[in-house]
Amino acid sequence: MRPPETPETDASKARAAVQPVAPDTAPAVASEAGERLAGALRVRRFTPAERWVHRTTALLMGVCVLTAGCLYLPQLAELVGRRELVVRLHEWSGLLLPVPVLAGLVSRAFRADLRLLNRFGPHDRVWLRSALRRDARPESRPAGKFNAGQKTYAAWIAGAVLVMVGTGLLMWFTHLAPLVWRTSATFGHDWLALTIGLVLAGHIGMALARPESRRGLRTGSVSREWAEREHPLWRP
Repeated sequence: MRPPETPETDASKARAAVQPVAPDTAPAVASEAGERLAGALRVRRFTPAERWVHRTTALLMGVCVLTAGCLYLPQLAELVGRRELVVRLHEWSGLLLPVPVLAGLVSRAFRADLRLLNRFGPHDRVWLRSALRRDARPESRPAGKFNAGQKTYAAWIAGAVLVMVGTGLLMWFTHLAPLVWRTSATFGHDWLALTIGLVLAGHIGMALARPESRRGLRTGSVSREWAEREHPLWRP
């Protein structure tokens, strides 16, 4: 049977509860408390696998765009030289573009995000109408983890990459198709490349204007205040 507590034991417990932290351990306690507070103010947005898929795809896309510029702009071609090497870099970086996404399918979180990107809901139509009216108020642009603009961009760039790979293969392996097909492939490849360059410039510009979005892709987490303001329908 547990003995009854006496006033002395009650006083001992009270003294233990209010016992000050030793001076040598105070910085560690304060640091731990600060880390807990910072963790409570941030939410996880992307896993390491998702961030590496984005970085690798961005690197390959950057190589494609830069080498394309060197192949089509005389000023860059003269500056860089070594056209044969530039051609090979362009071909292989373009051929490898789908690989990071395919490798990312191993990640459950990446597959879940792909499903979210592939689904449009009523709130996405509201977001698009507000964007067309240039209404930038957060309350007029409801969004889940991804807003309608991000979904539209992801769908467009995925289709564009597939078309670029297909037309590029027809241009690379000339025996795969008759001349009229190769001519059409060259025409479509060149003009779609120009369109991709313009869209990527807009994408990069929007990213530069949104530091918290960049921080989410760099570190994997975003501030809770930003998430609640920009993606109010997201429940991390």
